[in-house]
Amino acid sequence: METDVLKSRFSNVQLELLQLFTEDVPVEELQLIKDMLSAYRFERATAAADEVAKQKGWTAADFERLLNTHERTPYPTKEKD
Repeated sequence: METDVLKSRFSNVQLELLQLFTEDVPVEELQLIKDMLSAYRFERATAAADEVAKQKGWTAADFERLLNTHERTPYPTKEKD
């Protein structure tokens, strides 16, 4: 029963990490683990973005243009007396 509750509240990755780290780890080691997980997620996000750019045929020039394009709608300003 308890396992079913855990499975409904945690993802498979969270459950795996819980099984790996049943004891406290030093703060330095915890930071290394956080850094590794962050790097992994960053690599996955970058690969996904690269794939979309490839599918759409976007180039570095397209990204530069997007970075320098102002598309925000200005808010009306209150006139002062």
